[in-house]
Amino acid sequence: MAVLAVLAKKVWCSRRLLVLLLVPLLLLPVVFALPPQEGRCLFVILLMAVYWCTEALPLAVTALLPIILFPFLGILKSKDVCPQYFVDTNFLFLSGLIMASAIEEWNLHRRIALKILTFVGVRPIWLIFGMMVSTAFLSMWLSNTASTAMMLPIASAILKNLFGEEEESTVAVGTKGMNPVPMEMQFLARREEDFPEEPEDPAPLPDSSKKAEEYRKNIWKGLLISVPYAASIGGTATLTGTAPNLILLGGIKSAFPQSDVVNFGSWFIFALPLMVLFLLIAWLWISFLYGGMFTRGWKKDMAANATGEDRARTMIREEYENLGHMMFAERAVFILFCLFAILLFFRDPKFIPGWSNLFKPGYTSDAVTGVSIVTILFFFPSKRPSLKWWCDFKASNTEIKPLLTWKRAEETIPWSIILLLGGGFSMAKACEQSGLSLWISDQLHPLENVSPTLAVFTITFVVIFFTEFASNTATIIIFLPVMAELAIRLHVHPLYLMIPATVGCSYAFMLPVSTPPNSIAFASGHLLVKDMVRTGLLMNLMGIMILNMAINTWAQPIFQLGSFPDWAQHHLTNVTGKAPSLVANDSSLAL
Repeated sequence: MAVLAVLAKKVWCSRRLLVLLLVPLLLLPVVFALPPQEGRCLFVILLMAVYWCTEALPLAVTALLPIILFPFLGILKSKDVCPQYFVDTNFLFLSGLIMASAIEEWNLHRRIALKILTFVGVRPIWLIFGMMVSTAFLSMWLSNTASTAMMLPIASAILKNLFGEEEESTVAVGTKGMNPVPMEMQFLARREEDFPEEPEDPAPLPDSSKKAEEYRKNIWKGLLISVPYAASIGGTATLTGTAPNLILLGGIKSAFPQSDVVNFGSWFIFALPLMVLFLLIAWLWISFLYGGMFTRGWKKDMAANATGEDRARTMIREEYENLGHMMFAERAVFILFCLFAILLFFRDPKFIPGWSNLFKPGYTSDAVTGVSIVTILFFFPSKRPSLKWWCDFKASNTEIKPLLTWKRAEETIPWSIILLLGGGFSMAKACEQSGLSLWISDQLHPLENVSPTLAVFTITFVVIFFTEFASNTATIIIFLPVMAELAIRLHVHPLYLMIPATVGCSYAFMLPVSTPPNSIAFASGHLLVKDMVRTGLLMNLMGIMILNMAINTWAQPIFQLGSFPDWAQHHLTNVTGKAPSLVANDSSLAL
């Protein structure tokens, strides 16, 4: 038994290497089971899917495999693969990341969050609401991980003041940056002696004290668990909020080049109500579980609770006052941020003519808009320009820093996500060029009679629970091509299946490993796995129901989901060889 135990440990230590070496051998039959071109393409896609799910290689390194494998296997030429890593959609994402870096640089995100908290108050139920609203708003424009890493220290400090605890938080509240690694590593690196030792035989507490202690623990859990959940929900509201949204945009452009339905404005109109509704439901659920929805526990000791509220309120006010008055640089970044969002929304909002109509059709895109605005950050001065400086020969002649330096942008931009996007676009291109899309379409032929509504429900269910164990980016890269081909077979609007799959990838709430925000909250030490499973299971189920409701109601007029579009008819003709007229009778979407 001892030998087996040692051997098992060695296998576990070498698991990544074993997966790396054995999976290609196990997948070799795929190459010979299909036609040569399609078989080789499917081999690469399955290999990348397994590597992504097991993280045998870093996610970004796996995303680079198409550059190696597609040319060597004769699937795509190198000159066709490499451009996929910096297509139009990647530059839209990059512009969002650069804007987020500028917001971080001048602490604008912290000012916004603290200002919201001053409005909602510090009663537990409203404190949870304020934290969720703040986190969701930030996550619309910053990454989910960064939003969580910024808000959790604030939540921890508020709780310690609320309950009169003086020990230092795991993470310093005054940190300016939003990098989650120091916080997570600081907790994980704490030595055993850093944790207070509990007495071996603690004196039994009175029933009232036990209930108060249980209530206090629940408030801790509720506030900490609300932050990563709000970050995941908030990121779905904008195209740049999370990577799966951009992969959807790039996937549509790759599979259906003539489609122009999805852009920043149309997505925002659809996703913002969905985000607000789900955020409200999540707040009610978390408050019911942990926050004392009916304030029964909070009213039992009014004097102590009032003192705690005063401490927490004072802490929020002091933190906000410590930021000082808005500097010129903060105001400039805020104005450019608003301009960034407004111009993206009104470029082509569909319900009214957008400003892109002023230019030659097809020449402007969301990427052009985003890069145009963020370029200003690199030359606009961070201090108010003054004409007196030119006339004062005794004044300092030091160069004024811009709002954002490229060095700072390089340090804060997660370049690995851009490579992940490129890997997904390369896979989509290979599916199209190799004929694998046609092969998948043929295999889905038996599903032609499936109800579209049932298909959407099944897709959201499978995707939401699949992404609990895999990266949301990897999940959508795997599922999106299948959704496109399934929609063609069902003769429904491709977005009717692709949008629920995309949004569902962000609804991973059950496990600490599901998303980086979940991992960061779990690392705080106040949450147990069973807490996340209990809360997240119903969150997953509610996400399935809300997504199905949204795609069958207000999404219909926004994306014209009630008919089979012309650009999909063209794709159907290329794939199946059927003329559009042959499927005209099936173009309506029965709901």
